[in-house]
Amino acid sequence: MKTATLPSLRVDLELRTAVENVLQQGESLSSFMEQSLRANIERRQFQQAFLARGFASREDAKTTGEYFAAEDVLRDLDILLAEAEQKAAR
Repeated sequence: MKTATLPSLRVDLELRTAVENVLQQGESLSSFMEQSLRANIERRQFQQAFLARGFASREDAKTTGEYFAAEDVLRDLDILLAEAEQKAAR
């Protein structure tokens, strides 16, 4: 049950037409807008969590003095990716 509303959104005709052209069968403009809002909220929450982890990691490195070279990290990630790709190919 919906208990709140959002303000109306005024857009130019070109954007409205573009949205209407991508609606799936049975999908309303309102449901598309709600889904878009939810997706953007989730993306921003992930972004905020990512930044928080990065800042915490930076503070940990400052406290411990333990740092890792970017080249080493990228090399390790390449190894992990190659192993995952080999596993997926099987």
